[in-house]
Amino acid sequence: MTVGDHFLLLPVRAAPENALPHSLLRWRLLIFPSVARAFTPPSLNTGRPSSPPVQRACPGRLAHGSPGQPCKAITMRRCINCCIQLFPDDTRRQQAGCRAGPRPGRQEGPACHGEDKIVFCVDGKQMNLLAVLEVRAEGSESWGGLLRFRKGKRCSLVFGLIIMTLVMASYILSGAHQELLISSPFHYGPFPSNPGWMDGENPVEAREPHHQPSVNNISYVKDYPSVKLIISSIAARIEFTTRQLPDTDDLKKQESHMFSVIPNKFLPNSKSPCWYEEFTGRNTTDPYLTNSYALYSKRFRSTFDALRKAFWRHLSHAAGRHYRLRCLPGFYIIGQPKCGTTDLYDRLRLHPEVKFSAIKEPHWWTRKRFGIVRLRDGLRDRYPVEDYLDLFDLAAHQIHQGLQAGSAKEPGKTSRIMIGEASASTMWDNNAWTFFYDNSSDGEPPFLTQDFIHAFQPDAKLIVMLRDPVERLYSDYLYFASSNKSADDFHDKVTEALQLFENCMLDYSLRACVYNNTLSNALPVRLQVGLYAVYLLDWLTVFRKEQFLVLRLEDHASNVKHTMHRVFQFLSLGPLSEKQEALMTKSPASNARRPEDRSLGPMWPVTQRILRDFYEPFNARLAQVLADEAFTWKTT
Repeated sequence: MTVGDHFLLLPVRAAPENALPHSLLRWRLLIFPSVARAFTPPSLNTGRPSSPPVQRACPGRLAHGSPGQPCKAITMRRCINCCIQLFPDDTRRQQAGCRAGPRPGRQEGPACHGEDKIVFCVDGKQMNLLAVLEVRAEGSESWGGLLRFRKGKRCSLVFGLIIMTLVMASYILSGAHQELLISSPFHYGPFPSNPGWMDGENPVEAREPHHQPSVNNISYVKDYPSVKLIISSIAARIEFTTRQLPDTDDLKKQESHMFSVIPNKFLPNSKSPCWYEEFTGRNTTDPYLTNSYALYSKRFRSTFDALRKAFWRHLSHAAGRHYRLRCLPGFYIIGQPKCGTTDLYDRLRLHPEVKFSAIKEPHWWTRKRFGIVRLRDGLRDRYPVEDYLDLFDLAAHQIHQGLQAGSAKEPGKTSRIMIGEASASTMWDNNAWTFFYDNSSDGEPPFLTQDFIHAFQPDAKLIVMLRDPVERLYSDYLYFASSNKSADDFHDKVTEALQLFENCMLDYSLRACVYNNTLSNALPVRLQVGLYAVYLLDWLTVFRKEQFLVLRLEDHASNVKHTMHRVFQFLSLGPLSEKQEALMTKSPASNARRPEDRSLGPMWPVTQRILRDFYEPFNARLAQVLADEAFTWKTT
């Protein structure tokens, strides 16, 4: 059956008296004025002479333009067999010309002559379409009209109601979830003061122009008491306990391969922990063919290409065997992120006696040895310790050359090259322990990163760069957040993170919550990274206090030269020439805040106040351990 075999029913309701029904108004947009005028009461047909309300519809066979030409307006060529006249008393009367003849009780009228014609536009196809205009008297509206819908329309209506109900239910439930997550809702409103004028502002950012946000929030101040209750609940449960150290045998069971590769003793004439191991490959063998850093990162392939070309000529040969020098770092910059570790790394590597790994942040101790690139992406193949040692081959080549030259001229001369590594995750990131180590009954990790480093390098030197944890968290948020960054969004994430941290503290110890992988992934901002005292105390359980140099970013920013001299003294490095020192101290800061982030302005004063209250007991404990009140950050 084709379209031309169907009838097109145009139901139009005629209202009593002179009121124009809404349905007719709608259909007046669909039918052309010649028909619309016939249905329009004289009172509404302004500007035109009144005419009898007679409808003359003349549908017939439709014609269309020739193929390839635009569709043209087409008229009905013959009158319909039945015409209907609309009388004021809302009665229907059959007109002359009907096939069945006049019905009893009906008034006959004149036949249609086609003066008023319905104009149609049909796109491209010849259609035999019979249009029947059905006029009904306006009756009382009732729910019974729903029964006149076709079955398909009724189903569509019911389906639409169901979808709308589900959407509303999901919206209500999601709102309820947020109410459970955060103790009190936060609403947007005006904020009277400039967030830039706040005590304790970062010294670098204090010189930047202040920005008045377009939308301020006075309700944050009103909600401060409820957030303060959460902070008080956390502070009441803070307890700095001493962790139980694992046995060396337990460490060997967990990392047996690592212990088989790294020896117990190192070369006595090298400041860095180095040793020789036999290389069994040939001169055509690629020593970095299976290195995971080269396989998974295109950025480092050029670095390994340079190492590959220089590899063979830096081997030591004896009795027909080949030996390569392997080295571990002599010192580590272990933290913290967004505290100036990159700037310290860039300046320190300008010293001729310092050689860093081929990659600034290998993250091997905390992530790569577990097969973690990004924890949310899951686990990959674990990076073996050999891949990590490959990163220090360039420094090992220079140490080897120095040892070979020194043995010929001055036997026993010590190489002064100091190898360093600067992964800012080393101090705090132990998220992988839940995947590889047996969970303890109290939720605390049985092994930490420092346990393994100490097992191989008990005399390693450790540099820690810290910053006001309040400012560190905001800088961390601006650096890692991908979209919708603002002071309002940061405030919301801080309050949510505090709520989640409190929920953990209700059931577990402080250490268990700090190293809780599930909580770490759930926190919208890395609140736990600023708990410096917890991490430092755990590191001090295996390393001596004299092996640490703890610096403040605020001091480094105000006096770079003094900070670098402290580092040189700590690492026992030789003095620099005036030119070298000027180059190191006068170079611009590295990894500073991006311009687009700087334009967002500082955090809200109330957010800053909340974070200061949260970090205060941890800063006090840190200042006590280091015997330096500057680490309370009460004044920067």
